[in-house]
Amino acid sequence: MSEEIKFKSGFVNIIGNPNVGKSTLLNLLMDEKLAIATHKAQTTRHRIKGILSGENYQVVFSDTPGVLEPAYELQSKMMDYVKEALVDADLILYVVEIGEKGLKNEDFFDKLKKVNIPILLLINKIDTTDQKRLESAVEYWHEQLPKAEILPISATEKVNIELLKNKIISILPEGPQYFPGDQLTDKSERFIVNETIREKILLNYKKEIPYSVEIVTQIFKEGLELIQIESEIYVERDTQKGIIIGHKGESLSKVGKEAREDLEKFFGKKIFLKLFVKVKKDWRKKDGDLRRFGY
Repeated sequence: MSEEIKFKSGFVNIIGNPNVGKSTLLNLLMDEKLAIATHKAQTTRHRIKGILSGENYQVVFSDTPGVLEPAYELQSKMMDYVKEALVDADLILYVVEIGEKGLKNEDFFDKLKKVNIPILLLINKIDTTDQKRLESAVEYWHEQLPKAEILPISATEKVNIELLKNKIISILPEGPQYFPGDQLTDKSERFIVNETIREKILLNYKKEIPYSVEIVTQIFKEGLELIQIESEIYVERDTQKGIIIGHKGESLSKVGKEAREDLEKFFGKKIFLKLFVKVKKDWRKKDGDLRRFGY
């Protein structure tokens, strides 16, 4: 009689400095674009869960904002999400890149050293280095986090990603199925829309503009073949509103077109997307505004 196969499940939280490839890694592990990923730091503002289900397992990944020393209230809220990730995980994926030396928040790094949760330390972007530098990085991180298991990867080149996925499943404990097998994320359709629009703003605008933006989707009306969406783009100053809209509305139209194309791929339906730009002065520094925006 064959041995019964046990069901394994658990929560796997991804942490690390800004712009080390955490969101790209989540999307790869999920084989689905759930988290926006750009070359700019602080792209991720929320904890985003990706639910990977198989016949004998369910892995609940959690992408988190990059670790930093907060400079204003929004960043403090972002760091609260990261702190939560140290206490509600069955496994931590700590992502670093070649040449990196510790987290940008030393107090948080000290807390990471003391956790009693298994840590997989992933040295990302190994496609950009040579064997000597990689060996030096492995040695350095072994000294910093001796309890962690170290695995070199490349998210962009998909090096060791399947190995990582299998290792994660092997480490997780036996447990229940926490979510329906066909559920991909804990976030709503409106959240996906908001983040898709914000990604296009990060990619199309420079300097402070992308970091001053928040998106609120007011209408999400799904029909059999068409989804009607109306979203508001909030900025902090009138001058930023003018930059977002651009000459004759060209900049805003470009953002809308690129967001619509991505959303049509994600939802598998035609999208009618209408964008409005509004000003909410200094919203990043105001606790009340941040709560209204879901932080």
